[in-house]
Amino acid sequence: MKSNALAVAAGLLLLGGLAATNTASAQAATRAYREGPIVVMSYIKTKPGMFDRYMAYLNGPYKSQLEAEKAAGVVQDYAILTSEARTPGDHDVILAVTYPNWAALDNLQDRTDAIATRVLQNTSQQRDQQFIDRGAMRDVIGGRTYQRLILR
Repeated sequence: MKSNALAVAAGLLLLGGLAATNTASAQAATRAYREGPIVVMSYIKTKPGMFDRYMAYLNGPYKSQLEAEKAAGVVQDYAILTSEARTPGDHDVILAVTYPNWAALDNLQDRTDAIATRVLQNTSQQRDQQFIDRGAMRDVIGGRTYQRLILR
């Protein structure tokens, strides 16, 4: 008798869980949008006289690494945007990297370091020095992570 009662209770819990899942699915289906890819934006201020030199860096190692990450499926796309700075402390370059979803950001450094080592054929010490060298060309003002919402 106890096992029948347990079986009935388990069945009711299962049905309740399915109903909750179906309700959540129905609510998601009625939204006017669906969740899309993740875009990580970095806001950069180039130092005086360094814009062209920084663009040459972006066209070299930066582009090579992102193209390799794109081929490996780590990133979906990337873009470089520029605008006039509104204030002396404002950015003049935006680096945008698009990832397929939030999960793509998990352990990202491990995956991108491996790609950088292969593509750029340098060590982590050399990458550290390149980071220092980029500091002579630009300052990172900040960054934001956005999720694209796709209207249905």
